[in-house]
Amino acid sequence: MAESLLYGIAEGVLGKIASRPLQEAVAIYGVENQISELRETLTPIMAVLLDAEEQRAKSRRLQVWLDRLQDVLYDVEDVLDEFDCEALRKQVISRYGGVKEKVRRFFSHSNPLIFRAKLSDKIKEIQEKLSRISTEKDRFDLTVWNADNGVAHTQLREMTYSFVNKSDVVGRDSDKKKIIEMLMQPIDDKNISVIPIVGIGGLGKTTLAKLVYNDDSVKKQFKLRMWVCVPEDFDLRKIIEGIIKDANHQSLGNFDIQQLQKSLQETIKDEKYLLVLDDVWSNDRNRWSELRDLLSQGASGSKIIMTTRSSEVAFIMGTHPTHNVKRLSHEDSMVLFKKCAFDEKDRDPCPKLLEIGNHIVEKSHGVPLLVKTLGCLLYTKREERYWTHIRDSDTWNLLEAKKDILPVLKLSYDHLPSYLKRCFATFSLFSSDRIHSSFGLGCFWAALGLINSTREKAALEDIAFEYVKEFWKRSLIQEVNEFGSTLHFKLHDLLHSLATDVAQNDCSIVGFDTAEISERVRHVSFSSTLLERISNFDRVPPFLRKPTSKRLRAITFHCKVDGVITREFVRMCISKCNHIRYLNLSHGSFEELPSSICKLKQLRTLNLNQNKRLKTLPTTICELQSLLQLSFNGCSELVDLPKNMERLINLRQLYVTTRQKSLQENGIQYLENLRVLAICECNNLRVLFEGTCRLTRLEKLRIVNCRRPISLPFEKLNALELLMVDNCKLTLTQENKSNFPLNLRVLVIVKFEQVTELLQCLDGACNLELLRVDDCPSFTIVPEWLPNHIHLKFLQLYECPNLSFLPQGVQSFTALKELDIGRCGELSKRCQPTTGEDWPKISHIPRIRLDYRDVQWTED
Repeated sequence: MAESLLYGIAEGVLGKIASRPLQEAVAIYGVENQISELRETLTPIMAVLLDAEEQRAKSRRLQVWLDRLQDVLYDVEDVLDEFDCEALRKQVISRYGGVKEKVRRFFSHSNPLIFRAKLSDKIKEIQEKLSRISTEKDRFDLTVWNADNGVAHTQLREMTYSFVNKSDVVGRDSDKKKIIEMLMQPIDDKNISVIPIVGIGGLGKTTLAKLVYNDDSVKKQFKLRMWVCVPEDFDLRKIIEGIIKDANHQSLGNFDIQQLQKSLQETIKDEKYLLVLDDVWSNDRNRWSELRDLLSQGASGSKIIMTTRSSEVAFIMGTHPTHNVKRLSHEDSMVLFKKCAFDEKDRDPCPKLLEIGNHIVEKSHGVPLLVKTLGCLLYTKREERYWTHIRDSDTWNLLEAKKDILPVLKLSYDHLPSYLKRCFATFSLFSSDRIHSSFGLGCFWAALGLINSTREKAALEDIAFEYVKEFWKRSLIQEVNEFGSTLHFKLHDLLHSLATDVAQNDCSIVGFDTAEISERVRHVSFSSTLLERISNFDRVPPFLRKPTSKRLRAITFHCKVDGVITREFVRMCISKCNHIRYLNLSHGSFEELPSSICKLKQLRTLNLNQNKRLKTLPTTICELQSLLQLSFNGCSELVDLPKNMERLINLRQLYVTTRQKSLQENGIQYLENLRVLAICECNNLRVLFEGTCRLTRLEKLRIVNCRRPISLPFEKLNALELLMVDNCKLTLTQENKSNFPLNLRVLVIVKFEQVTELLQCLDGACNLELLRVDDCPSFTIVPEWLPNHIHLKFLQLYECPNLSFLPQGVQSFTALKELDIGRCGELSKRCQPTTGEDWPKISHIPRIRLDYRDVQWTED
């Protein structure tokens, strides 16, 4: 299944060759003809590549040919990126000429003649390989396919979200009723009642559990409701942490297991609770017995719902008869299919498409995930031939023969635009039971060069948001929540398996004891499970010592494990992985970052977060002109930042922890491309910078856990859209109050004594869309002028015990979509549904969450 990535890689290479920056870079060194020759050789290969991918499984020789092509394409990308690096280096020399002798020595090896000769030889070698591959293609009798033959890039029609935002669930009313009846049954003793929901993957077990969990009658019956996605190995610590976090909204990561157990018992003691344990795999009786004993502290009548694919697990844990989720009837499947495949406004869909759709639904055998995913796929097309192609695909034979729905789900993957296929494949590197964000993935994709745009000045972060939105439209991600310009979501484990299948020769999950990886693997992720099993290791994973590691482009981690990243590990990464683009060295145990880090010319993301022993950063880090993201958040022992950080001219995101009093001498204020700046745990910091400031593109500023008052140059931050102040103080003068950024869209205030004073700055700003105030006892009055912010969509007020009233004009909040009030004392009482004095003022708001529970939730 990995073959589908190849077309995307080839398309990316041709796109890069055609880009203006690359053309300008190669023209400087006079190698335009060689680059053009590469393009001319690759173009006829591209013409037959789709057919070659389709026939790969039928010929071992063809598989070898395609594997060789993939290796060469990655080599081409590496060479092209070297030109980008050189162009950035020249910009630095042009802008900051006359630098110190040390820096001059660094640049001396990049003599234009030497560089041209070196790159010219590389291109010649690649061209020879590519020419041989092109000649050999004629042996396979391949057919020329156009990109719109049905499996490549397709022009997308704009999609509505009616079927995504709503809980569009059909055919489960009877199931829901039966589960609720079991929940309402009284029990005479304190034995825990466990209701198992069992079914194959994709049938909608989790969806059914959610329907029950959010039912009004269930909410009344169980004041305390908790939801936990269970780790595959039934890790007791993680489950307990999840329960407490969902119940109390507290993260207890620093607690040991005994403290966690005590906290759990205190949380549920004498409470009648409902707990959902979602997606249980482990049949370990002992671990379940331990958890069951801890959960017995709740009040009589407490219930547990667990979902699983295994009848054995249901037998071990259940006290009620197993509720087996059946496949949807054909009628219900058609209802769901039409919701996804046709626009709501289209009351009379094309009869011929309906007929073809009916056959597709028959083949889906009532599996909702299949019906929904294929319906979303077909929404983007109205050509009859396209629907027929899906209906008549040979893939359905695998479903019949092996009862495996993955090949059918892959139809939706096959019809993704090629640039999205490579992004989807990277999902295989991340855990399916965790929440992911479009922002975090955007950093990853940008580092790997997977984000492309034909629009000038389009922000990489915005494009990543659009990419994730496309996956959402196609039902390839689940449990999506939108917060401003960021999407948070989960990946169904079946779709995670699909990502693993399509990325099997490109991405790999590894451990510290992994001996070897395939020579075609370019991206690795260390598994949390594999890491936790390691008690003694040789400081460097064996595979990193092998020649195959030189091809790696990304090294990341599933989890946060302190101490496993040693100085030896870091040195090995630098010495071996010359083409690395994304390097995660967070939670390490090293005191110094080697100065040789400057060798990683193509590095775009360097994550040094939470390295508690790291004391210094080498000045050579400023020679990494390709860096897009640099993060050393939580490096509490870091004394000084490097000088000359203005040389990082490509940097877009910077996360800083330092003991410095000022950032004035580090050059951060001259980073003209910087979009995100986070200042965290800088307890000595008083001034960001004074005088000249060129942060004209800074959009997000976060200041977190800084003890001393900090002066902010608001007047210089004209592009600022998000400001977060968390557990810190600001020096608020009349001047910077009057220069508060007018483009601000999101303001988050946490543990901040000056909350009223800061909010006064908003009196003149009019673009605010989200306001959050959290854990601010000094916050007593919501400003009466707040309703003047006509664009405000989200108002979140948490842990403000002295807050009593909402402004009188709250009824005029026409744009307000969501109001969250959590543990705000008198205000929480006044906003109670129906009975609260302020309920009539807020009942028009579509979504209302009170004390962390949904009391009104309607979609747009």
